[in-house]
Amino acid sequence: MNIYVGNLPYTSRDDELERVFAAYGEIASATVIIDRESNRSRGFGFVEMPNDDEAQAAIAALNGSDLGGRTITVNQARPREERPRRW
Repeated sequence: MNIYVGNLPYTSRDDELERVFAAYGEIASATVIIDRESNRSRGFGFVEMPNDDEAQAAIAALNGSDLGGRTITVNQARPREERPRRW
């Protein structure tokens, strides 16, 4: 299951996200989205967990919890919406 993690501290990195979620099960990948210009977190990321039961347990436990002084939002990721191309 692909999990969205929002309201991350701007200092967050992939390894920190992986460490937090690893307490709930196997992690296939953990990625904090990085701004190209500033090279810091954009405040959200994604965690891929192969076991849906473990993923649901992580969502239930971590949604609304504190990470680095911020209350994070954790839920199942929705498919990316197609947006009109900008010129």
